[in-house]
Amino acid sequence: MRKLNFSLLFGCAILVSFNPKKELSDAPPDPVKPNIVLIFMDDMGYGDPVCYGGGPYQTPNIDKLAHNGIRFTNFYAAQAVCTASRSALLTGCYPTRIGISGAIDHNAKFGLNTSEETIPELLKKSGYKTGMVGKWHLGHKEPYLPLQHGFDEYFGIPYSNDMWPVYYDGTPWTDTTSYRFTYPILPLLEGNKPSSYIRTLEDQAMLTRKFTERATQFIQANRKSPFFLYLAHPMVHVPLAASEAFRGKSKAGLFGDVMEEVDWSVGAIIKTLEENKLLNNTLVIFTSDNGPWLTFGNHAGNTTGLREGKGTAWEGGVKVPCIMSWKGRLQEGLVNNQLSTTMDILPTLVQLCNAPSPAQKIDGINLTDMLMGNSKESGRKEFVYYYDKNNLKAIRNERFKLVFPATSQTYGPPAKMNKDGFPGKHGTDTVKLALYDLWTDPGEDRDVQDMYPEMVTTLNQRADYYRRTLGDGLTQSTGTEVRPAGVMK
Repeated sequence: MRKLNFSLLFGCAILVSFNPKKELSDAPPDPVKPNIVLIFMDDMGYGDPVCYGGGPYQTPNIDKLAHNGIRFTNFYAAQAVCTASRSALLTGCYPTRIGISGAIDHNAKFGLNTSEETIPELLKKSGYKTGMVGKWHLGHKEPYLPLQHGFDEYFGIPYSNDMWPVYYDGTPWTDTTSYRFTYPILPLLEGNKPSSYIRTLEDQAMLTRKFTERATQFIQANRKSPFFLYLAHPMVHVPLAASEAFRGKSKAGLFGDVMEEVDWSVGAIIKTLEENKLLNNTLVIFTSDNGPWLTFGNHAGNTTGLREGKGTAWEGGVKVPCIMSWKGRLQEGLVNNQLSTTMDILPTLVQLCNAPSPAQKIDGINLTDMLMGNSKESGRKEFVYYYDKNNLKAIRNERFKLVFPATSQTYGPPAKMNKDGFPGKHGTDTVKLALYDLWTDPGEDRDVQDMYPEMVTTLNQRADYYRRTLGDGLTQSTGTEVRPAGVMK
C-alpha cells in the first residue's frame, strides 16, 4: 500500500483553521485590469515543492508564495502529458475537445488550431500586453507558434528539452537506428525564428536563468500597461540541468539543485514585481503540466504518495501543485481543497481582466467568486480523465472516482526504474473497473464499488455524456462536440 504524507494533511487543517478571511474594508479597491503572471512547470509532481511535502532541498520562494496566497490541494492538469496539458491550459478545453493528444515533436502533423481562442488572445482584446517565455509544445511551425496565438513576443523552445540528438550522458547520439538520432538540434526561438541552439547539457543548464531574465525584462518593459506573462519552464523535465551557481548547492542531488534554481526564479519574478510596485496589482499563478516521470528515479520528483505518475490517469499523473497569490486581494495562507483544474484558469482570468469570453464552448469553470472569498465552492462538480489519443479512463465527482477497464502504463512491476539521468522502462497494467473514495483513499488503494453501487451507476451515466460529446476510444464512441486540431504542413 502506498504511504501518504499525513503530516501534510494535518498541516493543511491547521492552516485553514487559523487563517480567517480578512474584512472587506481591509482590502484595496478592485483594480480594473490586474497583471497576470502564470508560471507553468514541466513534470513537477504534486509533492515536489516543500510546502506540498517536498525536500530535503529548500523552496522558500514558492513556500512564501503559498504563505501569501492560496495553496490548492485538489487541483488537476487536464491530461498527464505535455502537449495535451498545455493546450487545455491556454484554451480552457479538454484536449480531446480540440483534437489534441500526446506530446508532439518536430515530426508533428498537427498543432493548436488558430481558430481556438487562447488566454493571450482574449486578454489582448482588453488592452493587455502579452509575452511568453519558455516551452511552447503546441506546434513547432508557423502558424502554430506563440506569436500566431496571441503573444506579442516569445523567447523559448518549441517542444520538450529532451527532444534533441543528445544521449542521456550529454554526448551526441550516434546510434543511427534510434529515432532520437533523427532529432534536429534543439532551437532557441526568438519570435518565429531560431536565435541560437541548445547543443549540450551546459546549454540546458542556462535555460532557467535565461528564461527568468527575459521574464523580468518583460515585466519591466510593460510595467505601465496591464500585462499577461506566461513563463513555461522546461524544468524539472529531464534532462535535468542546473547552472553553476546552483550545482551542488542543495545537497540533495541534481533534482534538488534544479528545484532550488526554479525556486530562485520564482523569487526573482516576485522581486521584480515588488521593485516596480506591481505586486498589489498582480495575480501570480504557479502550477505544473503533469506529474513526475518516475522511471527516471532520482531525476524525477514525487507525488506525496499518490498513485503512479506522468503518462497515467491515476492521481499521481494529473494532480498537481497550484498556488495563487495576489497581495491584498486573495486570502493569505489559505489551503483550498475544492476540485479545480488548469482549464479553469482561462474563464477566471477573463472575468478578472474584463476580457471577452471565447466564442466556442469550453470546459473551464470561473473560479472568481471562490478566489475572492464570495463562495466556498469552486463550482466544479466533476472531472474526466482522458489519456492516449481519446480514451476515457476515469471520471470523478467531488468525492468518488470511477476507473474504467483499460490498459495503462504503470511504474509498478514489471517496470524498471533507473537513475542519474538515464531512463528506466515503464510496465503495462490491465486495469479493471473500480471505484475509489478520494476523500478517504487519495492513494487509490481500495475499490469500494460494492459499497456504493449507486455511485457506480451515477458516474457511468455521466461518463456516457462525455462519450457522446467528446468521444471515447475505449468504447469506439465519436464525440459530437469535438473540434479539429490545426493541420501542419
